[in-house]
Amino acid sequence: MDYTYDDLKNMTVVQLREVAKDEVRGHSQMNKETLIKALCEHLKIEMHHVKHVVGIDKKSVKAELKNLKIQRNTALEGHDSKVLKIVRRKMHALKRKLHRFAE
Repeated sequence: MDYTYDDLKNMTVVQLREVAKDEVRGHSQMNKETLIKALCEHLKIEMHHVKHVVGIDKKSVKAELKNLKIQRNTALEGHDSKVLKIVRRKMHALKRKLHRFAE
């Protein structure tokens, strides 16, 4: 059967492993993203709609997270719930930013 990138992307990991059984070596140990990439290479499917994200300055984001953790601990000790909420939301946003830009 001929597959497209969208077909593979919408399949579950179990379905992808079933497709890759005879096609890709080491398929049982791969996660979904790696399986899709390996199947696309083997079946010669173009992955032109995969985004290549330009990275961010990871050091500065991690330094900011470190400072926010100190602020969070201070707010916890002082029982300041308003500051604690603000700091936690900033930490969450920075962590999401790191995850989003990770390759």
